[in-house]
Amino acid sequence: MSETSATLPSDSANSSPAGLTHRQILLVLSGLMTGMLLAALDQTIVSTALKRIVEDLDGLDHYTWVVTAYLLTSTATTPLYGKISDLYGRRPVFQFAIITFLVGSLLAAFSTNMTELIATRAVQGLGGGGLMALTFTIIGDIIPPRERGRYQGYFGAVWGLSSVAGPLLGGYFSDSGNILGITGWRWIFLINLPFGIVALVVTSIVLHIPKVRREHKIDYLGAITMIAAVSSLLLAIAYSVPAYGWGDTLTIAYFVVGILLTLAFLQIERKAIEPILPLDLFKNDIFSVTSGIGFIIGAGMFGALVMLPLYLQVVQGNSATESGLKLIPFMLGILTMSITTGKLISKTGKYKKFPLIGSLVMTLGLLLMTTLSISTPFWQLAIFAMLIGMGLGLTMPTMVVAVQNAVDFKDMGVATGANTFFRSLGAAFGSAIFGTILTKRLAVHLDQGMSQLAAANPAAAKSFDPALLGELQNSTSVLKHLPVQVKETVLQSFVYSFHDVFWTAAPVTALGFILALLLREIPLRSNEDHAAARHESGH
Repeated sequence: MSETSATLPSDSANSSPAGLTHRQILLVLSGLMTGMLLAALDQTIVSTALKRIVEDLDGLDHYTWVVTAYLLTSTATTPLYGKISDLYGRRPVFQFAIITFLVGSLLAAFSTNMTELIATRAVQGLGGGGLMALTFTIIGDIIPPRERGRYQGYFGAVWGLSSVAGPLLGGYFSDSGNILGITGWRWIFLINLPFGIVALVVTSIVLHIPKVRREHKIDYLGAITMIAAVSSLLLAIAYSVPAYGWGDTLTIAYFVVGILLTLAFLQIERKAIEPILPLDLFKNDIFSVTSGIGFIIGAGMFGALVMLPLYLQVVQGNSATESGLKLIPFMLGILTMSITTGKLISKTGKYKKFPLIGSLVMTLGLLLMTTLSISTPFWQLAIFAMLIGMGLGLTMPTMVVAVQNAVDFKDMGVATGANTFFRSLGAAFGSAIFGTILTKRLAVHLDQGMSQLAAANPAAAKSFDPALLGELQNSTSVLKHLPVQVKETVLQSFVYSFHDVFWTAAPVTALGFILALLLREIPLRSNEDHAAARHESGH
């Protein structure tokens, strides 16, 4: 797209490869951004309210599953949406994703226990996977890689809005007793309904892009096997290991079944006419490397997004609203670097340096998080969190641009979906693993802390009912019933546990730097190249 397209939107010479002018592209993007806002807002609005939710539903031990269930189903369905939208068109499938998301939101709002909430969050994820995957697929349809950065700011604005509004709304609803007779935290799901209705109206009006029907044979067997494999491995990590340990028969069984199903999935994909995850894509080194980086970045992002509000609310005693406000530096880091990175990629046509710098900055931020204490001042936490966010912002937009530029146009949908799949898979495993580390190490540090307290101050150690510590696995609300010295010991145990989480996360993101070194940089397609590739593919 030429630079004059922004000022001469009606000129056909300035239209995109899909035949859309700059003004029409902006209209399409408005529909996409409305849908994407649903998914982005849901991720940020839940994080600050989780503490109150698990206290009401007695499920701290299942804390991360509220996030993991959503990520699991959104991850598993991501590769399907691209092919299904090829069959039935982008708009109806995108709107189906919105409706599914809203149904899950309504059911989640009226959950009566953790099991119901986790199940309904999984339904939300079925829709959320489509919102994310199809947004980037449609962008790939209509905007060439070289010009894509100039539109990155619009989607950065969506994340910016959700970064400010999400934690604040989540905190406000969580801190509110009842609103219109309904428990406050339930409104974090009900608020999706008006946004979803707006998204449906907007997409019906503006989401009109050329449709070329491509017949597909949907790989349902591969999809089911993949879901089962990922579910089995996540159950091992997030459920069985914390409850029974690594050597338990159930844990080993989950791992064995997960590995066998993974091997079966690979065999199915080799034989499938149109595999859900074409293994030939991995012959493209850029796809392979960006998928690995995406997995790592997804894990790092959700590790921070889930852990930070818990630290702020449990250790520092902030309200949900306050913790929401204190997440803003993290989100601003993502926003500013995402916009800046997109513009620089469009200007220079170079992209390799951004994930290199981003992974280092993110690792530095995680390492600094290991210095947190009970009384860490906010300005320090803000710097640490912003560094993690900046690292994410430098890396995330690069992955999509690089992979879409490296594959044939006919593989645009499946490659974009697969790239999103690996990022979501990393997020699912990251939140599950980090949650497991937190709960396992908390038990260890509590034992050590109470032993030290008993030796130093026997009277304090005997001044409360020890059964209260056992209830911490379900609800942190018991903290207010503990004597001062015991409470301080418990809070210090939480701090040490958070340190263990961040010490584990830092080497993982450092691995992203090593992978980024392997990322091959090729020239980004211009408008003419993109149009030619689109024409050759029959789109």
